[in-house]
Amino acid sequence: MPLAQLITPQQLAERLGSPKLVILDCRFALEDVDYGQRSYAEGHIAGAHFADLERDLSGPVSKGKTGRHPLPDPQRLVERLREWGLDNDSEVVLYDDGPGAFAARAWWLLAWLGKRTGVAILDGGLKAWHAAGQPLSLDAPARYEGTFSGEPDTRLLIDAEHLATELASPKLTLIDARALPRFRGDVEPIDPVAGHIPGAQCAAFTDNLGEDGRFLAPEQLRQRFAEKLAGRSPEHLVAYCGSGVTACHNLFALALAGYPLGRLYAGSWSEWINDPAHQVATGD
Repeated sequence: MPLAQLITPQQLAERLGSPKLVILDCRFALEDVDYGQRSYAEGHIAGAHFADLERDLSGPVSKGKTGRHPLPDPQRLVERLREWGLDNDSEVVLYDDGPGAFAARAWWLLAWLGKRTGVAILDGGLKAWHAAGQPLSLDAPARYEGTFSGEPDTRLLIDAEHLATELASPKLTLIDARALPRFRGDVEPIDPVAGHIPGAQCAAFTDNLGEDGRFLAPEQLRQRFAEKLAGRSPEHLVAYCGSGVTACHNLFALALAGYPLGRLYAGSWSEWINDPAHQVATGD
């Protein structure tokens, strides 16, 4: 079974009620941190649990030390997943409003903890669900205590110290999921320093999607990332973004394209700039 899977609204609708199905609503908005919880309360896919980016899918921020969305404590996350009814053999569906960035963060966290089969992202998210004429529910999901027993895989991560030593390596492919204006340093609406990590290439996560908001076909994604790799081994690819969230979208798209799972620099740009010794690049 492939590591990265998509599911259509029709396929999900046909599986609702399955005893092994766990659905997580991952909606979030950086500019309104209560948006996801509020939207979930106003209607969600039947049976879905709400997974909040900052309360559930991230750890506490330490000013001047971490990025904006540090990884959660793995044991705390395992306990939360059990509260949502997750077993090792559960079928999991993740969704957000549509682009898939927050759903992809949840997908990566599950892969990090060892849950690498039976996990799918709703292609097109709630926008596609609405377009397919599927209803929402106001009912609370059934409560079932799961038995998931995940352990974090440190091979999927790289920290700032090790990344800094690899920047000069000709084997490294470093991709930045932020939009080109932020990558170039033309604008910076969130973080106090503009620019990107030296040697990185801009690979805006939104370019993994077609005009309909759904993921591009695997062969299109493979060509997109083949151009970034330029003949280098995908084993040495590292993904980052502003805070370690949209980078997961690129890692999911890479897996959809058939590439091995690259490493995540989870602290990303918002952590990198905490250290004045770290170099900063601007422009292309």
